[in-house]
Amino acid sequence: MQAVVLAAGEGTRLRPLTEDRPKAMVEVDGKPILTHCLEQLVTLGADDLFIVVGYLKEVIIKHYGDSFEGIPITYCHQREAKGLAHALLTVEEHIDDDFMLILGDNVFEANLADVVRRQAEDRADAAFLVEEVPYEEASRYGVCNTNDYGEIVAVMEKPEDPPTNLVMTGFYTFTPAIFHACHLVQPSNRGEYELSDAVNLLIQSGRTIDAIRMKGWRIDVGYPEDRDEAERRLREPTEGATAEADGAGSSEE
Repeated sequence: MQAVVLAAGEGTRLRPLTEDRPKAMVEVDGKPILTHCLEQLVTLGADDLFIVVGYLKEVIIKHYGDSFEGIPITYCHQREAKGLAHALLTVEEHIDDDFMLILGDNVFEANLADVVRRQAEDRADAAFLVEEVPYEEASRYGVCNTNDYGEIVAVMEKPEDPPTNLVMTGFYTFTPAIFHACHLVQPSNRGEYELSDAVNLLIQSGRTIDAIRMKGWRIDVGYPEDRDEAERRLREPTEGATAEADGAGSSEE
């Protein structure tokens, strides 16, 4: 399966850590967040890697070159920071089948393999790793509504008053149908082309999106204290890491 990492962000809330590097290159436990993402994708069976770059892109390109652990890398340039749907369209010409998508500012020790397995077995139009967070934190993320079958029926991007506390975590699988939806998206109130709006267009067109509950943990590294928390967790054995190892061994990121 092909794999895409969105790593174009500047990371203004992480300054001064991002004054000379993109957000995805901030180190967590001795290596960049982006390396953690790529390691996960290779473990999950990625056979092509596509990294969307933007802010200080040369730092990423120089660091990784043309491959990672033997898997070829293609760099796609998002010239303006116009949102995740806009970023995803930079890889459209390279994707010809189902693919994994990971946000390059997240550190995971979780059951990502369950998402890939669901995509492969059910031939769903998409599958998302989701988690429940405290209600006061839900407004930081894309919030999901699900039906009784565990399918996502609506997504709201960073709502001021979240209707649920179930949020997208930053790991997804899609079919190429997502690109058509991204082309149809209009700028949001934030002036960005939101991935959540593209997802809602998929749902409205009758596509099926499965929600996979997270086992383990993930940290969205948005602030320096998030980086510190990710480092602390990576240095401690977790049930999520064991679950991921067991799942990967039975199915094969």
